[in-house]
Amino acid sequence: MSMCIQTHIDWPAFLSRHDMLWQTKPISWDEGVFIGNGLLGAMIYSEEHRDQRHVLRFVLGRTDVTASREGGAKAFPVRVPIGEIALEMEGWIYQPCEIRLDLWNAEMRAVIPTTKGEVRLRALIHALYPVLAIELDSDEGEQRAEMRWYSYPEVDPILKNADGINLNQYIPEITVERTEEEGTGIGVQSYGKGEGCTTAWKVHNYGRVKEGSGECENDVRYHRLCLLTVVNGISNEDREIARHELENVPQEDLTSWIAEHRRWWHDYYPASFISIPDTQLESFYWIQMYKLASATRKDLLPIDNQGPWMTSTPWPGLWFNMNVQMSYSPVYTANRLELGQSLISSLRQHQEQLIRNVDESFRSDSAGLGRSSSYDLNSPVEDEVGNLTWIMHNCWRQYRYSMDETLLRDFVYPLLRRSICLYMHLLEEGTDGRLHLPPTVSPEYGSFKQLKTPDAHYDLSLLRWGCETLLYAAKRMGIEDPLQARWADILARLTPLPVDQTGYKIGRDLSLEFGHRHFSHLLAVFPLHITGNSEEERQLAIRSLRHWIAKEGDLRGFSFTGAASIAAAMGLGDEALAYLRSLMHLIKPNTMYKEAGPVIETPLAGAEAIHDMLLQSWGNIIRVFPAVPETWQEAVFHNLRAEGGFLVSAASKAGQTVFIRIQSLAGEPCRLLTDLAYSEQGFVIEVQGKRAQYILHEDRSIEIVLKSGDEAVLYISDGEEPRVIAPVPAEPGMQHFFGSRKPWRLYGFPK
Repeated sequence: MSMCIQTHIDWPAFLSRHDMLWQTKPISWDEGVFIGNGLLGAMIYSEEHRDQRHVLRFVLGRTDVTASREGGAKAFPVRVPIGEIALEMEGWIYQPCEIRLDLWNAEMRAVIPTTKGEVRLRALIHALYPVLAIELDSDEGEQRAEMRWYSYPEVDPILKNADGINLNQYIPEITVERTEEEGTGIGVQSYGKGEGCTTAWKVHNYGRVKEGSGECENDVRYHRLCLLTVVNGISNEDREIARHELENVPQEDLTSWIAEHRRWWHDYYPASFISIPDTQLESFYWIQMYKLASATRKDLLPIDNQGPWMTSTPWPGLWFNMNVQMSYSPVYTANRLELGQSLISSLRQHQEQLIRNVDESFRSDSAGLGRSSSYDLNSPVEDEVGNLTWIMHNCWRQYRYSMDETLLRDFVYPLLRRSICLYMHLLEEGTDGRLHLPPTVSPEYGSFKQLKTPDAHYDLSLLRWGCETLLYAAKRMGIEDPLQARWADILARLTPLPVDQTGYKIGRDLSLEFGHRHFSHLLAVFPLHITGNSEEERQLAIRSLRHWIAKEGDLRGFSFTGAASIAAAMGLGDEALAYLRSLMHLIKPNTMYKEAGPVIETPLAGAEAIHDMLLQSWGNIIRVFPAVPETWQEAVFHNLRAEGGFLVSAASKAGQTVFIRIQSLAGEPCRLLTDLAYSEQGFVIEVQGKRAQYILHEDRSIEIVLKSGDEAVLYISDGEEPRVIAPVPAEPGMQHFFGSRKPWRLYGFPK
């Protein structure tokens, strides 16, 4: 950090203002407390049915537990619910509860009164080991409170169906075997074909303990510790693995074990920082950063539609026509590239399957992905051709934000090349001399009818982006690819994106005439950013955006995240904020999102939209505060990452940028757009603490020469504002907005 810039961030205090808080018990998945470590997860909530009001549920999920189905590739192995561990109390849960999800320490703490007494809880899933730990103590009235494990078939029907009956979800026939070995319970759930999972749990009852110095009954507590793990598999070896996981926990004193968990999270959060004067959106953002690291890790499976928090769903797998791409969208600017590695690793591991997904006649040079699959990526391409190419855009971002040349050469370039070769097999020359694509599906438009259109915007934009990117990459790597001339010819002769008076069309013979929840017909604008540079293109993009959103019939949460990012790309900060505020009405109280089932990508993409308002980097230009709404008169961010391997920090006051700090990690060309270029006082650039030369281009972008490791600071000439990275003050009454339902806080009720 430059001597010119100071950071004043008290991380525990800052994140504590965004802790999720419940003063009444959560009673559904939509408002539950969620904890996880990228593999094992638990959603914690209760129930209002009178027969189950004494239960606090820890509904378990493990991302790699799947069951096979009959029916070929379309019937891929699906995620399976694995049961829960329940805290069963003597009395009904009463009011007021005090439940907090502590973001900084990634743990749940609670004080739960019942009609018979009180129970205090702490629960976490360890950051490094697949172990759930639940510590509880109770008073005399709840001395018989117990932790009990239930396999999925054993869960009471009232609880099993509390979040909706699994009408569309495949649940295999499950046989359950229970044993106890040296005080450790073992539960094996078998699905047939050798598939299933093994759960091990152990409850340590420390008995009656006096607290405080008094002698009265109220000082007596009953302490217990429950440890639980889930292993994918049902063999004797899997049982031993599960037992071993529990034995590795120092059960007499968890201090060092929990300290290790906390260290991981305390190292994770400060990778970057943002603070904005909208406390609800700021809270939402930081809960998404917590959610990301709870949902995946660099060496684990990619994020599917619901992460490790299983509930009833018709989508128990990976969907590639939007969901996976949007789930990973925030990791790049947030400077959390290690989480993006789980997607890269999965694609690397299954490259041969990606080749088998295309027609046999194309396999010598092509690869692809259909709409959905399990973690094996077995998903033959049918009428959605571009899904792998869009996934490769994520991988390209992983490269461009890291500038890892080995990643480009060994993985991104060859797999992107294969995805574009699939398009090349489909191209046809028309009577107009242009190259055209046959009828394909534009994802989600008329989805039940499977409407097809030639020259779909979705495919044309991905093909154009892919050819441009391959040519750029080949030149950068200094290689002569025999396909370079073909890619250049495609760019020269590919038919233009179809347009009518309303804006971008779905395809050549298909206009947007009814509600369309997806932005697949706007991919050229976002996230590909291959159009919108000229004023004419910008107006076309804005017209397309507003025509799309005005068709209200089929809008979903992810429609508004896409709309917010598109508006931000066009510099429309107020409009981007309006879309995000609309999204907040669709987000669940715990920031999850659900339609017929959970779809985790929507809130995560909402975090990316916030990035897009603060920092964008595309077209080899870094844009600082490109779409800040009028109401955000103050904003700050630190160590957000930009294409080219730059870490960027900036602060604004009274609606004007005060300073920018940019550090080069790779020595790439540095060119940025900022309102500092329009300052009447002029601006100063220092590199390594010394005044530096720069080039001011015609578009008012500023070009600075930076070597790898260099740091530049830009600020207004004679500016007296201290250059400090510190949180924006929180809005009164808006802290702890998420958790239980608190919509009235939005309307200024006195608190």
